[in-house]
Amino acid sequence: MLTYTTTAFADDFVFLEGPRWHAGRLWVSDIWGHTVYAVAADGAREAIVEVPGRPSGLGFLPDGTPLIVSMTERRVYRLVAGELVLHADLAPLVTAEINDMVVDARGRAYVGNMGYDLFGGAPSRTAEITLVETDGRCRHVATELDFPNGLLITDGGRTLVVAESFGHRVSAFDIADDGSLDARRVLCELPDLVPDGICLDAEGNVWVAGAMGGAFVQVAPDGAVIARIDVAPRAAIACQLGGSDGHSLYCLTYDGGVEELSRGEPGAHIEVARVDIPAAGSP
Repeated sequence: MLTYTTTAFADDFVFLEGPRWHAGRLWVSDIWGHTVYAVAADGAREAIVEVPGRPSGLGFLPDGTPLIVSMTERRVYRLVAGELVLHADLAPLVTAEINDMVVDARGRAYVGNMGYDLFGGAPSRTAEITLVETDGRCRHVATELDFPNGLLITDGGRTLVVAESFGHRVSAFDIADDGSLDARRVLCELPDLVPDGICLDAEGNVWVAGAMGGAFVQVAPDGAVIARIDVAPRAAIACQLGGSDGHSLYCLTYDGGVEELSRGEPGAHIEVARVDIPAAGSP
């Protein structure tokens, strides 16, 4: 198995999620800092927009317009001329905060949700993936998922991959022409990790952030773990391939606690590892 190490890239964030490489910069959501940032290759950051409902999943429409998840509002916004414009309201369909998102080549967005009030101590329940059409119409396309989290699209738009955090697995679906999901199957079981953010490389491997397991792992199409990056005791939250040549794996980590989050204290880091196989463009 290959092993890689990370180096520091950027710090002084509260809690980061949803990394996306776009137009030469790494976009990230500082959930508990209520702000979306874009970070240049030299580490310089720009605050793009504040999201009072806590930003999470990020994506881009075919024309480059950013889409931003607002977790507590259960809405997806477009960012137009620096302002948040409602794109879709998922509140009538979901029972909990929405989180990660991936946008396909047509501009349709797939959005996960937590399923229940995790931080409020509610009883656990399964959750859905919701498809947001380009005109904002929404419908569930998958149900009974164990905390759907990171999402990506592969196989030329024919397959959706999702990290099921509390199922300790990564699952896949076929994507129909109308965006529906079918033929659910398990890509890999990761019993020692809590899969969170994921991204795709050019050979069809999936990089998986192992959350509380303190590691990022690279999973081959046959489900085998072929590479690992250990960051313990820090939590491994999400990852994204990018950089000028696509070989930089940006790893979002966290070393704070729940109380620090509630106070808005910095505990999140962006680290980077140079990996052998470059980005494939999803998410």
